[in-house]
Amino acid sequence: MTGSARPSIFRQLWPDSLGASHYIFAAVFLVRLVVLIRVASSPLLLPTGSDMQFYDEWAKQILHGHWTDHHAFYGLPLYPFLIALLYRIFGYGPFVPSFFQTCLDAGTAVLIYKITVRAMAVGSDKARKAANIAGIVAAAAWCFFLPAQAYSASLMPTAGAVFVFWLLVWQIVRTGNAPSPRRCLAYGLLIGFSAMGVATLLFLIPLFVAAIFIRQTQLRLAAKGTAVVLLFAGVFVGTSPCWLHNYFVARDPVFLSAHGGINLWLGNNPEATGYPRFPGLHAGQGEMLRDSIGQAETAFGRPLKRSEVSRYWSGKARDYISANPGAWLKLLLRKIGNFWNAFEYDDLGVIAILREHGVVFPGLRFALVAVLGLAGAIFSWRAFPASRWVAAAIVLQVLAILPVFVTERYRLAVVPGLLVLGALGLARLWNRCESGSYLGAVLQLGVVALSTWFVTIPRHDPSLWALEAYNSGRFALETNNLPLAEHYLDRAHILVPDNAEANFALGNLRFAQGDSPAAKTCYEAALRIDSKHKGALNNLGVLALSDSQPVEAVDYFRRALVLEPRNAKTHYLLAKALDLTGNRDAARNEAARAAELVPDQPEFTALQDQLSGNEK
Repeated sequence: MTGSARPSIFRQLWPDSLGASHYIFAAVFLVRLVVLIRVASSPLLLPTGSDMQFYDEWAKQILHGHWTDHHAFYGLPLYPFLIALLYRIFGYGPFVPSFFQTCLDAGTAVLIYKITVRAMAVGSDKARKAANIAGIVAAAAWCFFLPAQAYSASLMPTAGAVFVFWLLVWQIVRTGNAPSPRRCLAYGLLIGFSAMGVATLLFLIPLFVAAIFIRQTQLRLAAKGTAVVLLFAGVFVGTSPCWLHNYFVARDPVFLSAHGGINLWLGNNPEATGYPRFPGLHAGQGEMLRDSIGQAETAFGRPLKRSEVSRYWSGKARDYISANPGAWLKLLLRKIGNFWNAFEYDDLGVIAILREHGVVFPGLRFALVAVLGLAGAIFSWRAFPASRWVAAAIVLQVLAILPVFVTERYRLAVVPGLLVLGALGLARLWNRCESGSYLGAVLQLGVVALSTWFVTIPRHDPSLWALEAYNSGRFALETNNLPLAEHYLDRAHILVPDNAEANFALGNLRFAQGDSPAAKTCYEAALRIDSKHKGALNNLGVLALSDSQPVEAVDYFRRALVLEPRNAKTHYLLAKALDLTGNRDAARNEAARAAELVPDQPEFTALQDQLSGNEK
């Protein structure tokens, strides 16, 4: 395809002649590729837990022909379907999806450069040179931004979502005109399609509506209305694979995914802190989603549609908000503070683990970017009008996550915009100093100092500081690096001795070390802190079985099943414990239940056959 025949949206991003955009892409891609190669040559490439394993397992199910479970989607499906497609074409392995993510992440650097240059666009050669320098500095900052390095090499949709987010913002910034109706349809299609992977992209719709009505004031209201209708039509068509599946295959009225209810509850409940917190649920995405379904069905006493599960959890969240409006407003303010705070809440431990293994390059963290970006937003507002669209996009992303909770990957989407605003602010400061406007420069530095104070307000909760040690220790335990696991998990336990998860993880470490009495002590401590800790109940039951105490094991397994009645492994273990107590009828029932829940598990069917044989 010749350059002139390429679609204009890509021609705007990627001009025909070689220039700074190409060199920026090549440089950032090279850095990201080095990081990816380091990941591939370590035990970190294969997903071993939490969200990455959730996406990998879903993709493998799709690859094996299990496209649907005939329920409404309970998790956004685009990313696992794309991974499955890549697995089908290139063979199984997370390297190829991560390779494409490195390309997209390098494309984000190009967008940062282009938005910065466009925002500073003026006529003189000197001004154009300054704009190029500012754009290159902003792109270089993205290149070495630590979370961007980490998530581009992880099996997560984050890098792709960030690229699409700023590609859409670039479409507004690059021209002073309102988008044409045809372009509105195209943008709506892109927003809708991408929202099937990361739903917060839907929050960009108001930005395009504003562009339609604010720009081109000479257009008639009917023409603007047509453009808005086409924008929403594009979104409707772009999301159609989701809602068509949910409405006509699952016969459940869910627009994208039904997991929004549990996310709303996790962000708005009496124990919420503004960061991810999972009261009574496993922390990993797959386990958490299964737990949320199980608890809702237990509460209703019957199987539920996914929309009913979502309504159950969203109803609990709304009840909390209506009953505690003052506490909820404080929580909302805390989320805003969390979003802009220097503290890095990496709930998956991706950044810490890759840094610990020397995979990522030393680089920038959120604190510096936020300080310069917040100050830059103020001082570029009048000087660079295009920066207002960047600031508006950042505000929309903040609004998108306030209903739930703040994590490092959720706020990564605003970093390109903050880098743009920071570069514009620094350019403004340089111009003030160069022109002798020292009073203005001092005022700007005062705002920088104020934003520094705001961003660095300390977080005193020890559980936050224990998170990195806990995640690193858990990963070390999963990779059987027991000495390193002990180093980190002991540190986490010292910081939060009354935390159920820290005690549970330490118990798992002691179990792996063969110290059953110490493991039992840790599990009992976790259970004293959280009487509904399913993992502790299950593991205490396993220890009781190994100590020839089947009566105690039965008690632990029954308590665990009250919390998670559809856990096939617990039914299986309970059947073994009941068999040892001599209660064969109950044992057969539990074995049958385990085989019914997971019929393709050989050990479950073997136990069922064995107990049936005993009956004969």
